[in-house]
Amino acid sequence: MIITRTPFRISFVGGGSDLPSFYQEHGGAVISSTINKYMYISSHDFFEKNRIRTKYSVTETVNSVAEIKHPILRTIMQRINVNVGLEVSSIADVPAGTGMGSSSSFTVGTLHNMMAREGRLKEVNKSWLGEQACAVEIDDLKEPIGKQDQYAAAFGGLNIIRFKKDGSVIVDPINIGDDNLKEFSKYLRLYYIGNQRSASNILAIQNKELLKADKIAAMKTMVSLVDEFAGFIKKSNWEDCGRVIDENWALKQSLANGISNSIIQDIYLKGRRNGAWGAKLLGAGGGGFMLFFGPPSSHSTIDNALNMNPFPFELESLGSQVIFNK
Repeated sequence: MIITRTPFRISFVGGGSDLPSFYQEHGGAVISSTINKYMYISSHDFFEKNRIRTKYSVTETVNSVAEIKHPILRTIMQRINVNVGLEVSSIADVPAGTGMGSSSSFTVGTLHNMMAREGRLKEVNKSWLGEQACAVEIDDLKEPIGKQDQYAAAFGGLNIIRFKKDGSVIVDPINIGDDNLKEFSKYLRLYYIGNQRSASNILAIQNKELLKADKIAAMKTMVSLVDEFAGFIKKSNWEDCGRVIDENWALKQSLANGISNSIIQDIYLKGRRNGAWGAKLLGAGGGGFMLFFGPPSSHSTIDNALNMNPFPFELESLGSQVIFNK
């Protein structure tokens, strides 16, 4: 039995600049952090030695890797040359389609697990996991997505992730010490607002929109906010952090239709009017989780205004891990 644990992420600034239509011309950057909510992938020998069983939202039992319907599982097993006689299962702390990068956490965790199963962990490091996960989702499966989620899940922690014009990715940790990181996390408040959705459709639209001059200008401004936000974190300028998150969200909504809607805007305004310094929707848009940033003294007021219970979480720094191998 082999079990991998791969974190989900929350993003703060710069999301969308990891799309190839933008970074290939201008370069991109985001700031995100992984949290202690995870995708678990387990694998073990299957009783039927000539078959494969996969368990995710459905259960498949097939005679060959090529017959697996799940596109990510099938592609990874083909890439790593996994054979029959195997059972693979996934369990997640957070549902898919909620803006926390679950698809990429699944990809990174499955790659990590299959490499462990094949006895090839010496070939694996965080950069390899991020690069190979992008190859699976973007190159093989042609998903219209960016690169931030794969690298966030692989590396873990609070990072600036930079996307170079040549397609390379650099992960720069924001090293502020445990005490300041805990202080930063106290200002975060997260709410699940519903409406699970696929990010692919919205991101496909954004990829096209980012060819327009006004969208490019907005995205460049968002990228410029990345180092500004990192500087405020390092100086513990928390109110300025909230202001930057808010500015980033305003710019993000201008990139494409479908990112926000009247329900999201109502939740946003209630939070801002009740003490939050800034807020944004996680992920591509349309639903999922809304992140608020504001003084801890305002959090219960925001809870009451929204009539919602906050989603409990902590920041984490380990990235994808093999947690059981026997």
